[in-house]
Amino acid sequence: MTDRDLTTSDLPPPIPAATVVLVRDAGDAAQLETLMLRRNAELTFGGMWVFPGGRIEPDDGEGEAGARRAAAREAAEETGLVIDSELLVPFAHWTPPPIAPKRFATWFFLAPAPAGIVSIDGGEIHDHVWVSPNGALERHGAGEIDLAPPTWVTLHQLAESANVAAALQRAATGTVEYFSTRIAKGEDGELVAVWHGDAAYEGGDLMAAGGRHRLAMIEGGWRYERLSSHPLGGSPTG
Repeated sequence: MTDRDLTTSDLPPPIPAATVVLVRDAGDAAQLETLMLRRNAELTFGGMWVFPGGRIEPDDGEGEAGARRAAAREAAEETGLVIDSELLVPFAHWTPPPIAPKRFATWFFLAPAPAGIVSIDGGEIHDHVWVSPNGALERHGAGEIDLAPPTWVTLHQLAESANVAAALQRAATGTVEYFSTRIAKGEDGELVAVWHGDAAYEGGDLMAAGGRHRLAMIEGGWRYERLSSHPLGGSPTG
């Protein structure tokens, strides 16, 4: 089944949520690293490696302000790190496809990691690691870790920044990008996530002429492609 078999009117609205991508410069080369957590295998998104975050509670408020408070609160609960919500830079908002088993509409924020030692509870979160974006993507490609598409794409984007300052500048000077995921099936049966700007976004035809904005979830290495429909508009990436 792809999400062409369902419509959003068939489903309850997604649960509002927020996540924060914490970054630091590590080592003599000041290489950018991000904090990733492995969720309890028995919970939603079980066993996946994720960024700190969770649902927005009523006490957090609504909109971006509520999302900021939720992201900081969840980070403190899951990692023991105290985050100043005012330092969070919003850069993306993700809505999952209708076929997702549990749907969270999630704000993504970027923030410099505060000083302190990461402390996980061993309940909801079973492990943590500071890792470079490329390192996480390589481990995923080797089948060592599981990632959701929003996490994979975020790591792919982070890998383009050499350090924390560059990543924060890029997020602060850009606009919040909204991703509403749709799923199509490739010729070999692989699932392909498609987003705004892709020729397949409306009709599901992956061979349609036009722009490309998709993630092919191919065994052995996912491939991200973003290409303007204009012949001089860009080139595939990933």
